[in-house]
Amino acid sequence: MSNTIENNNTILVPYDFSEIAENALGHAVKIAKIYNNKITLLHIVEDNLLESVFGSNPLKEGLVREALENKLDKIINDIKTREHIEINKLVEEGRVHRTIVRIANEGHYDSIVMGSNGAAGMEQIIGSNASRVIRFSEQPVVVVKEKPIGNGYEKIVLPIDTTYETRQKVTWAIHLAKKFNSTIHIIFENVEDEYTRSKLFASVNSVQDILDKNNVKYVVKSLDEEKYPDNFAKETLTYANEIDADLIMIMTQQEVGFSELIIGSYAQQIVNQSQRIPVMCINPKEGGYTLAYGSFFE
Repeated sequence: MSNTIENNNTILVPYDFSEIAENALGHAVKIAKIYNNKITLLHIVEDNLLESVFGSNPLKEGLVREALENKLDKIINDIKTREHIEINKLVEEGRVHRTIVRIANEGHYDSIVMGSNGAAGMEQIIGSNASRVIRFSEQPVVVVKEKPIGNGYEKIVLPIDTTYETRQKVTWAIHLAKKFNSTIHIIFENVEDEYTRSKLFASVNSVQDILDKNNVKYVVKSLDEEKYPDNFAKETLTYANEIDADLIMIMTQQEVGFSELIIGSYAQQIVNQSQRIPVMCINPKEGGYTLAYGSFFE
């Protein structure tokens, strides 16, 4: 999103009928009710899968599309009846992550809420669909794991480092906190280098000042080396699991902590390795953010 945010006030939910996708839809429904959003369910059929099974492309011929749309319609009608929100559907073919990003960017969607089981082994090295989406999406992406939304995002973990980009997510944290009555958990690494530590404390103090001015509840936690000896990504996940956080909020780039692993960025590590807790990923923008009227985060 740019300084002037243009969006259609609709949450894009990639949906493959799996349990984790159903959980992501539950998150999106809760968010939509609170922020008065619409929802679009996006089902993607991998084009190479169609051709390998059918020897042609039956989606274009209508042989598969009708069955998929009927299944989506049943889910949509149930949500409309139960939750009274506006929800529609899209059935597309293509590579999953590319299709999600294309639809979201071209349609000026407000945000993406998608499920992910994380990645392990070779998939973590190559990159999951979720990590690819957050890398290229212009919209904030909430990657939902096993944890249902429940009462909402009451405990939000906000990792802070010395970069300018890391502070851009504070605005989003405030807007979530005001709707969900959240407590923001500001965390940072306790580093030995005096210059870096001084910059880090300045960043943390700046975030505290902003939260104080907006009457948002928060706690501050320094992750000391004795209890949290790993890299910043693993330390973030350890702390989030300790407090049973409802959301971890990160930037998608430029935010690497002080001891990044060779494989994957800080954001990729958080998205891939978080097993339960949803992760909200924000693409940093030059000059920061100005929020739109009626936005998900307003």
